[in-house]
Formats: sequence, structure tokens, C-alpha cells
Amino acid sequence: MAYILNIETSTKNCSVTIAKNGETVICNEIAEEGYSHAERLHVFIEESLKEAGIVYKDLSAIAVSKGPGSYTGLRIGVSAAKGLCYALSIPLIAVDTLQILAAQASVFDGLIVPMIDARRMEVYSAIFTPELESKRETQAQIIADNSFEELEGLVYFVGDCAEKAQTVLMKENFIFLEEIKYPSANQMSALSFEKYKINDTVDVAYFEPFYLKDFMLTTSKK
Repeated sequence: MAYILNIETSTKNCSVTIAKNGETVICNEIAEEGYSHAERLHVFIEESLKEAGIVYKDLSAIAVSKGPGSYTGLRIGVSAAKGLCYALSIPLIAVDTLQILAAQASVFDGLIVPMIDARRMEVYSAIFTPELESKRETQAQIIADNSFEELEGLVYFVGDCAEKAQTVLMKENFIFLEEIKYPSANQMSALSFEKYKINDTVDVAYFEPFYLKDFMLTTSKK
């Protein structure tokens, strides 16, 4: 029996689950404009453990969403996961953020394109089959009217940039699942357990989030 704590903080959604053998037992999450991850995350972890009726020593591993996504959000999630793994002497599992997002699309044909907003018309995107097999690696790309035009069959778009993407991605085979905005730790449960079973873990000391782009610090012009 394996209990895994899953942490997802790569976007506006701060999300935590306790999973037992790949099945979500408890899920606590909230999506807020103000990015309250630093205040919410450890509270959610404590509440989730209590609601699941377990304690830290019962955990077999901790899984974290590895990116891409918000620089600050990723740092908060990864720092918490690494600290707990080190203190508990348990393995750390890293799960692709865009695969987590794609896993929310319950489709049986075509392709799934998860996209995370990266400001202006830029997105972080990847391409998956309905079985969550990768068909194209993660990229930072500028969305234009010819983006993804090579994809045949139904193409399902998920993520938090549907509103802006729909202004240019208008092919008949493009379908936007607008209700799916943010990755959630709920979808991490099955993904992290599959990695746990084959000992697909990362080095607690040296693991870093997959930012994809360098952090940009902007200064107010006022």
C-alpha cells in the first residue's frame, strides 16, 4: 500500500491530494488571482493528511508538478516537496505539468494540446494522445493563426489561455474545452503512482523545476 502526497502549484491553482495506490483519497485546492500558495500550501497539506486519517510517516513518497509554469509557484511547491522528502527520507517524484493538465480531458480520439499562459500571445504547450503519450515535447511558442495547422483530426485545447487562443486558432477541427483551466493534483494521483511503481524518482538535493524560460524581473515605470 502506497500513500503519496501530490503537490501542484505551477499556476493560480494551489492544489494538494493524498492518494492511495493511485486513487485520490482527499483533494484540497483553490484557484485565486493573488497567488496565495505560500499561505495555503502547508495548510492544505496538514488538512489533507488529517482528513485522510494518516500522518507524515505513513507517506511512501511525495510528488510535485515540475513545470513549466509560474516561476514563484513552482519554487514554492518544489521547495515544500523537497523539504518534506528530506525530513521523512522518502523519494521525490516529478510529474510533467502539461501532462497533468492534459489528463483532465476525457476524450477518446484526436489529440490533446494543454497550454499554460505565458503572457501576451505566448504559451507553454505540448501535444498528447488521449492515452497521455507525448507526441511533441514542451515548447514556449507564440500563438498565431497557423499554429498547430499540421495536426489532423480533432484537436482538443485545454488550459488558461482559451480566450486569447480562440481569436487566432479557428480551424474547424479545433475544440476548446474551456472548463479545464488549471492543472490539479487530482490528476497527479494516477500519474505519480505509475512513476512510483517503477522507481522513477528524482534527486531530492539537486532537482530543480522545469521553468522553460528564465525568470524575468520587471520594474515599475512609476
